[in-house]
Amino acid sequence: MHCSKHSVTEAECLEVFDDTLEDRAGKKGSRVAIGKTNGGRYLRVIYVAEENSGKFVVTAIELTPREKQALRKRLRKKSSK
Repeated sequence: MHCSKHSVTEAECLEVFDDTLEDRAGKKGSRVAIGKTNGGRYLRVIYVAEENSGKFVVTAIELTPREKQALRKRLRKKSSK
C-alpha cells in the first residue's frame, strides 16, 4: 500500500469507506472512493474490490484545494436534482 508515501494512514483509508462521498470506476478494474476522514481530511482512495466483499487499497492521497472545490460543486449539482 502506498498510502504512507502520501502521509495517509491505513485508519484514514478505512474512514473514507465509512464516509464515502463518491465511488466510481477507475482504471484497469480499480475503483476510486472520495471521502472525508474523522479528522476532516478529504482523501481519494484507489482500491480494488475483492471477491469476499473486501477492499485492497492500492494508494490514497489528499485532495488538493481545487479538487475539493470541484467535488463540492459535483455534490451540490447532484443534491439539487
